[in-house]
Amino acid sequence: MRKTVTDDPGRARERDGSRERWHLVYAHRTRLVELARRRLPSAADAEDCVHEAFLRAVGHPRLDPDRAGGFLTVTVLRLCVDFHRRAQRTDRLLYRLRDPGYAPAPEQIVLAHSAALAMLEAVTRLPHRQRQVVCERLGGSSTAEAAGRLGVSVKSAESALTRARARLAREQAAREQAMAAL
Repeated sequence: MRKTVTDDPGRARERDGSRERWHLVYAHRTRLVELARRRLPSAADAEDCVHEAFLRAVGHPRLDPDRAGGFLTVTVLRLCVDFHRRAQRTDRLLYRLRDPGYAPAPEQIVLAHSAALAMLEAVTRLPHRQRQVVCERLGGSSTAEAAGRLGVSVKSAESALTRARARLAREQAAREQAMAAL
């Protein structure tokens, strides 16, 4: 079977400009790998982190070539944080699984469930834009990706997220204070 131009993925990439994007992001590779390597336990993890950042940058519909370095740096740093969060969750789970006698007390289960419901209710009470940005972030989107999907500027999305976090923190503190009074 003879390949046509549209059958060749390399040519399709050339047409849509992604080849230039790959060259643009790849120019930052060494610096980004060094940055990630200082924050992650292995060179392979650092490489994976940088490759994920490259994919996000190349796929970003409004990537500004003049700000690609900053975008990539922030993305790599956030991916490093995500890596450590996942590792902590895994460590906690493994600790619980290792101890055959471990079972949370019924009160702990009820309190955790109650806290989760209270936080969910607090999110539903947020103003519309704040709720949208929080839900996007909970879904794994970056603030920039959320801004793009919501049709607002990154600064607007960051501001909405900051206000939402502050409001949720105040509500959480009030709940904890009320629980302590019991």
